[in-house]
Amino acid sequence: MKKVAIGQAGGPTSVINATLVGLVKELMHDVQLSFICNGYDGLVHENMRKGNNPFLNWIFQQENKPGACLGSGRYPMSHEEVVHAVEFLKNEKVNTLIFIGGNGTMEALHRIDLEAMKQGYELQVIGIPKTVDNDINYTDHAPGFGSAANYVAHATRNLSYDLQSMRNFEQVRIIETMGRNAGWLAAASGYFKKSEEEGPHIIALPERRMRKESLMSAIESAVSRYGYAVMVVSEGVVWEEGNQIEKDIIHDRIVLGGISNEIENSITEQLHVKVRSEILGMNQRSFSPLVSPVDKEEAYLAGITGGYWVKQDLSSVMVSIRRLQEERYEIQMKPVSLKDVAHSGERLLPDHFIDNPKRYYDWLRPFMEDSGVNQPILASCNKLKQTNLNNH
Repeated sequence: MKKVAIGQAGGPTSVINATLVGLVKELMHDVQLSFICNGYDGLVHENMRKGNNPFLNWIFQQENKPGACLGSGRYPMSHEEVVHAVEFLKNEKVNTLIFIGGNGTMEALHRIDLEAMKQGYELQVIGIPKTVDNDINYTDHAPGFGSAANYVAHATRNLSYDLQSMRNFEQVRIIETMGRNAGWLAAASGYFKKSEEEGPHIIALPERRMRKESLMSAIESAVSRYGYAVMVVSEGVVWEEGNQIEKDIIHDRIVLGGISNEIENSITEQLHVKVRSEILGMNQRSFSPLVSPVDKEEAYLAGITGGYWVKQDLSSVMVSIRRLQEERYEIQMKPVSLKDVAHSGERLLPDHFIDNPKRYYDWLRPFMEDSGVNQPILASCNKLKQTNLNNH
């Protein structure tokens, strides 16, 4: 019987535990399960626990909860720590290693895969994606993103209504989103906009450098026309001069954030209007009331798929979501090379979506519609789930 070790790593999402539950339920009767606590930190420091029945039942209770229930975090492994991690897995007689995570997680998993080969240890390695930033390559989208986009769009619409009613007191609101160097989340902020008067009036993305003069002109124009202006800015936006606001550096990882405050100060000084900056914060990745039903279902399916591939002896792959057609939303789970993902860098918002927001919103639609509208899409997901179950 295979011994399978499972971990979660990187920033959590509102549906990462659904992936874990799908994975565990697919595997629990066919393999021996162990769980790595606190991501790669736990792997390096040998923090692993057995998957006995009480612990499995506890995991099942986490399916609809945000956060990574096994513990996650960020831990950049040195070469020596990668070597030690493989030796630990070998000593524990672990046959399969699965991590649920983002770009950094897949890169680290690939390094472990290579080291296991170097040591001559036969280790099956599978990655399952998650990220609110949607910046993983070789997949149409990543579980976790749809729910975060849904939150950003709802929050922006509601903050716009709020400011519209207070425009005789306050004229400008700057809303900062997550996303790192990719604009997927920030661009989603305009999804529910129905008229020119409604916010957001300006959306700033990392893919296009921002000129201070053009920004001031756009803000001034919106205030003049509507009495108020709502701007959404991604945390990774770069000024024309090449400057990007870094909030901190933790474990060699640059933490972006704070550009909304810098914009607030500039507008206050130059335009002499009342301005408030808002950082949407961790609600983007943890606000369970706005979890997208399709995102949740796909996260669960990604886990089931990873578990199925364990039993099919696939290795050195990541689960990817392939969109089969645009008109009627259908997906297929496909294996992609873990090496390719690890070496591909960040997936940025493409020009054809930036230049044509309607095209982007059409692409985004499956995750964003109100309750009930998604039933045909969920039916398609359930059909995919049943297909996976019937294949073995």
